[in-house]
Amino acid sequence: MTSSQLVPLLERTLMRRGPDMFADALGKIVAHFGAQMGTLHRLAEDRHLVLVAATAGIPEPVLAAARRIPVGKGIAGEAAETGKPVSLCNLQTAETVPPGARATGAGGALCVPVFLGERVVGTLGIGSLEERVFTPEETEELAAAARTLAALLARTV
Repeated sequence: MTSSQLVPLLERTLMRRGPDMFADALGKIVAHFGAQMGTLHRLAEDRHLVLVAATAGIPEPVLAAARRIPVGKGIAGEAAETGKPVSLCNLQTAETVPPGARATGAGGALCVPVFLGERVVGTLGIGSLEERVFTPEETEELAAAARTLAALLARTV
């Protein structure tokens, strides 16, 4: 599937507006990139990222830490704080990664801010079990997917 196919697929998925729409969309995004895990966070008014959806297979201790992340902490927090993508080719060997992130078992990871206009409203992250360098094209594809989620994510309470 090309990125030109991913965004319309996500738009159709989000039209269903059910309780699982973000989980369904996240699953499609992770599959598109050939990744094995993913998370979607919404930025709350208190400047914490709140977990909205996560793929299966992420260990419970990691999910517990990911349910509420201060802006600036970890990969998602850095993406939210800087408004820029954060990519690591191997979480297991990167020095700046908190131990909790290593517990995912992920090798390569990419997290992008979710923008609604000029405002960051959340983050979208994917991870692969193997070491992986995400290309600039993949980064833009993930950012396009994030923009597709933005309006609904900003309204999520």
